Amino acid sequence: MLDIPVSETPAMDFSGAGSLPASAPQTHPTPPRTSGVPLKKGEKLSISKPDAPLDSLTVGLGWDAPGGEPPYDLDAEVFLLGDNDKVVGDSWFVYYNQAASPDGAVLHEGDSRDGAGGGDDEAIRVRLSRLSPQVKKLAFVVTINEARARAQSFGAVKNAYIRIIDDASGRELARFNLTDYYSTVYSMVAGELYLRNGEWKFNPVGDGTADDLAGLCRRYGVNVSD
Repeated sequence: MLDIPVSETPAMDFSGAGSLPASAPQTHPTPPRTSGVPLKKGEKLSISKPDAPLDSLTVGLGWDAPGGEPPYDLDAEVFLLGDNDKVVGDSWFVYYNQAASPDGAVLHEGDSRDGAGGGDDEAIRVRLSRLSPQVKKLAFVVTINEARARAQSFGAVKNAYIRIIDDASGRELARFNLTDYYSTVYSMVAGELYLRNGEWKFNPVGDGTADDLAGLCRRYGVNVSD
């Protein structure tokens, strides 16, 4: 079992941006695929500029997991990184067991165990104005729980995507369909939000890796013990 330090985090309030408070998570039904800018791998998109600010957004992730036993349990996580592409600290990693970042800017809306139903399977909300100045990049990943032990991989997962929604308007800004489905892939680096010259941009990464969640934690500098 992955053992990650858990810290107390402040309550989040997104009501100032016209969205619901954290106690009443906002839902985002899947819009038509053409509603947001369809991105290709590595095709970066400006999200928020000083002269055109966007503050509160939701990163939605979805997938179709295969049936059978044991079931596939996919999870979305986000690493909050500094200039060195490492986490600002061990607690700057948001996932199902640590739902908010220490600065109160990032909130995981809950764990989907089976990926059933339409719309986003998991969602992560971000308040850009509340991010610590130390945070320069947010890396969004999707992992398969106990993938190695269960001999499961992304080779059996279909229709995975990541999308960006403006919470104030509910409008989908961008969508990226992941295609890197291989039998050797246990996790996916889906996309990144990064700060460059005062401008937040989205980078659709779409890289499959042989790392499990513990391996990704080590890659991004989180101290863990198995």
